[in-house]
Amino acid sequence: MLLPANEQRPVVDIFVEGRRISAREGETIAAALLNAGIVPFRRTPVSGQPRAPLCLMGVCFECLVEVDGAQNVQSCMVRVNAGMQVGLPTGARRAGDGK
Repeated sequence: MLLPANEQRPVVDIFVEGRRISAREGETIAAALLNAGIVPFRRTPVSGQPRAPLCLMGVCFECLVEVDGAQNVQSCMVRVNAGMQVGLPTGARRAGDGK
């Protein structure tokens, strides 16, 4: 969720690949990463093409990241939490079991 520019919410820190970034409480992981200039989120396992969020509403699955050890998390559907660890996936992943 992108927040209106005039809406002030507390800032929390999350960690993306070990790098600390600031995010607004209540925004999605995808919004926080895009606001921090982090693109692409991942690369396709076969061709290596860069991928980033497209729909921002949970339909396209282009925003998949790892969150606190859980794989294949749709970053556009999950709100940030202070101290959250976000990983940008590389290579093929198993579908369905989140591991």
